[in-house]
Amino acid sequence: MSATVHRTDVAIIGAGPVGLFAVFECGMLKMSCHVVDALDMVGGQCSALYPEKPIYDIPGHPSILAADLIDRLAEQAAPFSPTYHLGQQVQTLAPTADGGWRLETSTGTVIESKAVIIAAGCGAFGPNRPPLDGLEAFEGKSVHYMVRRRQDFAGKRVVIAGGGDSAVDWTLSLADVAEKVSVVHRRPKFRAAPESVARMDALVREGKVEMVVPYQLSGLDGAEGQLTAVRVATLDGVEKALPADALLAFFGLSMNLGPIAEWGLNLDKAHITVDPRTGATSAPGVFAIGDIAHYPGKLKLILCGFAEAAQAAHAVHALVHPGEALHFEYSTSKGVPGA
Repeated sequence: MSATVHRTDVAIIGAGPVGLFAVFECGMLKMSCHVVDALDMVGGQCSALYPEKPIYDIPGHPSILAADLIDRLAEQAAPFSPTYHLGQQVQTLAPTADGGWRLETSTGTVIESKAVIIAAGCGAFGPNRPPLDGLEAFEGKSVHYMVRRRQDFAGKRVVIAGGGDSAVDWTLSLADVAEKVSVVHRRPKFRAAPESVARMDALVREGKVEMVVPYQLSGLDGAEGQLTAVRVATLDGVEKALPADALLAFFGLSMNLGPIAEWGLNLDKAHITVDPRTGATSAPGVFAIGDIAHYPGKLKLILCGFAEAAQAAHAVHALVHPGEALHFEYSTSKGVPGA
């Protein structure tokens, strides 16, 4: 355990895309940042779950891979020299005598700051696993809950299970590299972007994707971790086997706030209630932005998180530089360090 106390203007909890952009926004207002994340890399879910997944709703980028977006955001934050504390989780958050906050992590790191911005997505996350006998023997070998490298599935028979954006997006992405893609869903309606569903339907008509509807997963065939087939069944129990080398199961993530739930903040289920104008929580000097923040009309989009990061940074400025007037300037006017 280290006895060193790190002191900074702003402590940011979460190094996902919104947390990284908060570093930039704070830096533009001359505030230093320390960033803590439980993962051993920056990028949050973009890095851990879908680095090669294209994202289509980032302004100025008709399409950008999640990993590339994280690289650009880290590059954008770099001029402000943030300190990253990765592979550790903030365990406690307590007020200090001077009105600031003291954070202690799972590895013993201690950070004291004048303000805290929580950009922790939805806290700790893990995949929702299908209830299949013998599933564990195939996990990480031929059953996956994320795609790290698209080329890993080149020439393979891939079964994709799920009805949300991840299932549809990876169907579109893998259709031109896999030998065969079969999509299993319990009903014909998908909970994904309409344009993406339309593109998937076009691939089905072209014979590039097999639609297996209405079915759900019922079993796995194979040995020593390698699938040979995925068994599916209708609600009436009619079963069939789909030849397969890999199963991608996209049934969402199980979210857990973890220690955040013990910090005395106003919570709405697994989210933190904030003032939509500033991101302020019920604790003075603590702000929440991105997916973890909740307010009426909230949209869980990365671009909305970016706007929330800017709003929170401007609100934090008054705490870090009390009495100092903040004259808003556009980045085109003030520039960035080294530019």
